[in-house]
Amino acid sequence: MDVRDTPLPGLKVLAPVRHGDSRGFFSESWNRQRMEDAGLHYDFVQDNLSLSDAVGTLRGLHYQAPDRAQAKLVRCGRGRLFDAVVDVRRGSPTYGQSYGLELSFENGLQLLVPEGFLHGFVTCEPNTEIVYKVTDYYSRPHDGAVLWSSCGIDWPLDREPQLSEKDAHATPLADFVSPFTWSAP
Repeated sequence: MDVRDTPLPGLKVLAPVRHGDSRGFFSESWNRQRMEDAGLHYDFVQDNLSLSDAVGTLRGLHYQAPDRAQAKLVRCGRGRLFDAVVDVRRGSPTYGQSYGLELSFENGLQLLVPEGFLHGFVTCEPNTEIVYKVTDYYSRPHDGAVLWSSCGIDWPLDREPQLSEKDAHATPLADFVSPFTWSAP
């Protein structure tokens, strides 16, 4: 597994090795020992799957507040999507900065998102599924969203996205009071 740093401290891109032959391939999407050897210590407790039928379906930017905050390991199980995060850790040298990349079945890349980041994605192909692990269980009272268009992300959209009511009426980043605090490594 190739672990790559990003410009946002703590945010990692993981590139699992694919072992292929004429039948297809095998790949480890997560291996606790290999990650611990790389200094990444996460205890995932839940796996999630989301399927979006239409191109341009945008979900996010979401977070789960402390004391039920979640780190996430995100990958694309089918199709192609643009995945984006925003650092909202108060005091972070990269507060308010975003990072995005294409995740697809073909490229096999994964994004390891620590606590303190907003997370969202937009689908680039029909019937795209996102698969992700989280470090805490879903908690409705801790669930929140920041407006997708308020963070300076260059979303690959050629039309208005399909949004949920929650996402369409989320708080803009300028009005968001972050519950997260930066802790230097």
